[in-house]
Amino acid sequence: MGEYTTRLVVGVGGRAGVSVEEVCALVEETLRGAGLTAEAVTALATVDSKVGEAGIAGAAERFGVPVLGYPADRLADVPVPHASEAARAATGTPSVAEAAALVAGGELLVPKRRSLSATCAVATAQAHDLRHHGDAEVVDAGAGLEDLAVNVRAHTPPEWLRQRIAACLGDLSAYPDGRAARAAVAARHGLPVERVLLTAGAAEAFVLIARALGAERPVVVHPQFTEPEAALRDAGHRVERVVLRAGDGFRLDPAAVPEDADLVVIGNPTNPTSVLHPAADLARLARPGRILVVDEAFMDAVPGEREALAGRTDLPGLVVLRSLTKTWGLAGLRIGYVLAEPGVIAKLAAAQPLWPVSTPALVAAEACVAPAALAEAEEAARRIAVDRAHLLAGLAEFDEVEVVGVAEGPFVLIRVEEGAEVRTRLRALGFAVRRGDTFPGLDRTWLRLAVRDRATTGRLLQALDRALALTSR
Repeated sequence: MGEYTTRLVVGVGGRAGVSVEEVCALVEETLRGAGLTAEAVTALATVDSKVGEAGIAGAAERFGVPVLGYPADRLADVPVPHASEAARAATGTPSVAEAAALVAGGELLVPKRRSLSATCAVATAQAHDLRHHGDAEVVDAGAGLEDLAVNVRAHTPPEWLRQRIAACLGDLSAYPDGRAARAAVAARHGLPVERVLLTAGAAEAFVLIARALGAERPVVVHPQFTEPEAALRDAGHRVERVVLRAGDGFRLDPAAVPEDADLVVIGNPTNPTSVLHPAADLARLARPGRILVVDEAFMDAVPGEREALAGRTDLPGLVVLRSLTKTWGLAGLRIGYVLAEPGVIAKLAAAQPLWPVSTPALVAAEACVAPAALAEAEEAARRIAVDRAHLLAGLAEFDEVEVVGVAEGPFVLIRVEEGAEVRTRLRALGFAVRRGDTFPGLDRTWLRLAVRDRATTGRLLQALDRALALTSR
């Protein structure tokens, strides 16, 4: 068969007290027999109750990969070729090894193999394109394609902001001075300036966090914006995932995050699920010795910014990211900021290049946190809520479409069979929507739709009706 270069997940089960040597020997023999290599293994996977088994944990350490644990009820939902009632009675799932290998959505390469006290199975790891973003759905698409793939608010930036930015162009010969913008952001959140760092969008902030703060066990809560994990991996970190379940409405259970995780990243409201996690649940993740990164890039699209943590100073290790590109249509200008403890801000600032934020971006930042701009953003958030309700009502008319969770952001996540084909047909009908299968925890049946005005939504729903009819033929 030759060397196999596809990323692999090895599902492992074992009786209590199984040794490291037995687990390693079984895994190595299974891989070798299938012409696979241990270097391609990205993780061992098992049921939650087995994660702490010394033999399984020790084997993962020898292979240099993490152990992924899954609840028994989740594994029980995974179809497996070699179900065992004895295994179901003992663990709650009919095959720990096969279900754990397959739970991420890969393809089973080697079915269950046994030794005296252990079992294992091998599957491909479902690969997600962490660098795919919504703009890829519309770039080079030509005129006439309605963009529902990118979450930037339509008809922005407003004219007053365009004029404000244009007025600074005569100052471009001078180096940028971020003091006024930094002070304005600090005042907006009631914080001292030492707790504020201006960045070239939230994307730069993720890179700084990955490179400057250090972490032994970083964990990213998915499905969510993929750039944080990509930045951590690029910086050499081995990233663990906590994948929220559609069956739970993509709601966070703080207990699912490993106790010893020293860097945790989560979005609120989360892209792409549009779920708004309670601030109290996020606060439970904060503790001394841990950096808790909460991406609030879409929080200003939530009326009243309910559940926001920006401005909180009572939670140890809290790092809040904000973006000004979504609400104000400034994706091309790149402006965002970080709110954190002064010591964390100092580390991030030390990793930035000189003059990381341009003069026009600084002018925009100062303008967008002024009281009049905040009032305008709040009004826009209320309109989005009304428009989102109209979209959801229209989607509810389709038996083929499922909306999971309670949407609170400027976008809606839907599940539809043959989602990839529906997306292609919508594109042919003039609408670009965001594919969901590049987000860990989602597959090709998921699509993300940006919330737009009622007229645009009406046209989308007509196109969706047509796309579904064509797909069912």
